[in-house]
Amino acid sequence: MRKRWFCVMCLGGWLGLEARASGSGAQLSGGENDSVQAASLAVASEAAPARKSYNPIKWLGRYLRNTNKPNDRPFDFSMLVGPSYSAATSAGLGATASGLYSWDRSDPLLPKSNVSVYANASLSGMLAVGLRGNNFLPRQKYRLDYQLSFYTFPGEFWGIGFKNGADDANESDYHRIKLQFKPSFLFRLNEAVYLGPVVDVEWVNSFSFENVALLDGQDRSVVNYGVGLNFTYDTRDFVLNAWRGNYFRWEQMFYPSGLGNSYAFSYTDLTYSAYRQMWKGGVLAMELHTLFNYGDVPWTMMAQVGVLGRMRGYYEGRYRDRNIMEGQVELRQHIRGRNGIALWVGLANVFPDFGHIYYDEILPNYGVGYRWEFKKRVNVRLDFGFTRDNPNFTFNINEAF
Repeated sequence: MRKRWFCVMCLGGWLGLEARASGSGAQLSGGENDSVQAASLAVASEAAPARKSYNPIKWLGRYLRNTNKPNDRPFDFSMLVGPSYSAATSAGLGATASGLYSWDRSDPLLPKSNVSVYANASLSGMLAVGLRGNNFLPRQKYRLDYQLSFYTFPGEFWGIGFKNGADDANESDYHRIKLQFKPSFLFRLNEAVYLGPVVDVEWVNSFSFENVALLDGQDRSVVNYGVGLNFTYDTRDFVLNAWRGNYFRWEQMFYPSGLGNSYAFSYTDLTYSAYRQMWKGGVLAMELHTLFNYGDVPWTMMAQVGVLGRMRGYYEGRYRDRNIMEGQVELRQHIRGRNGIALWVGLANVFPDFGHIYYDEILPNYGVGYRWEFKKRVNVRLDFGFTRDNPNFTFNINEAF
């Protein structure tokens, strides 16, 4: 199962510095010595600068003012710590360390690579840690993308299919532990086209099901080993926050029994995104996404609503089935300084096969969000999404798509 990850606000620390002064006086005799020493101390006291008081709030203010300033460091590193929230995990505390760097600083045309290390803990009992990144190697001949994540949390499960997800009475508790490692190594075929292998290892251990019948007889714990291909067309000007360009991704994965899978299946995952600058400070972004599963698909790998920045506000995994089609359009507008807003609308439909796509099962989504530029073109976002069920807030870093 994929996970949408959360977001974060900022943390500062401070340094305490102390200035010390030393001096010497002429050696005199008797009372003159005492008088001169007293006078010297008085003068030194008047001349000595007052000890500086370092205020952590002021330090934090300076830190935040400078995080988005351009610099020439080989590794542009920043850290965020603060509250997080999503419908699935509730309120919590999250931290992320984000870095931007180049594999060849002598090549100004080489896109910046990025890496993020994150951790999050919530009041619901969720604990998550992970590593993810995109690497553009020298001369743009290769691209390495990866994600490594581990998390555990008590969640809610409604079953499989739209009707089960739409029935509030099906909401039931369960606990899940998940570990996933998914790297891809892509070869550059021309200026914007990449093709290469993908490996996926995912282990999910679920227990304490309140209503195990909702699994339809499937195993509570599932291990998946997959191999496949990734075809990518990418003309975006910046991966984390595109202002212009197009992005198309076709991922074809296979999980055969010969690799040790209890459930043999495959899937086709298609994503297309487009970005256009409409006017000064205004960007129109659009995304279409489909995921089609074939074979004996485990419940942990079924298509889900509310993951990876899509259909914001939906509880992750409430609506799940073999297939999904979804899309969203978002207007991003810079307001002033480091502040901006976003407005979006979206639709999604989960279904078992193409003979069971129904108009009345379309899931609507719309919302408004606030953007604050933490680093240059790296935004912290607060989104409030309206759904078929209940509206929800989402904190996160980087744009949704």
